[in-house]
Amino acid sequence: MEKVPRVGVGLIIRKGDKILLGKRINAHGAESWSPPGGHLEFMETIEDCAKREAMEETGCLVTNIQPPVFTEEFYPEQDKHYINLMLTADWQANEPQLLEPDKCEGWEWFSWDNLPEPLFLPLQNHINQGYNPFG
Repeated sequence: MEKVPRVGVGLIIRKGDKILLGKRINAHGAESWSPPGGHLEFMETIEDCAKREAMEETGCLVTNIQPPVFTEEFYPEQDKHYINLMLTADWQANEPQLLEPDKCEGWEWFSWDNLPEPLFLPLQNHINQGYNPFG
């Protein structure tokens, strides 16, 4: 089987001065805090993927989706290579629900200046590159 990079899509959902994060379980990055997200599917736009993942994982509707920024992550111990796209959007409706309890412990709103630790590697790398969903 040919090894190729996967494309991950994450969506930072803003509500006021907070963002939505969930604690990952049963996947790479377990026990780290991450925005909703997942794999880009064949023939799916990046924006559609972000909206789909947010709905599947949290039930939240979003608006005002911003263009993605990206990072590249290598997980040699898991034989994985990812291109990770991070989009930003505003919360529109529906309070977050735990819709995939096998993948996440729960969703919480956090201030950007008081994020939990550890953060999921792609989110941490975005922050290290200067990403800020509020400007």
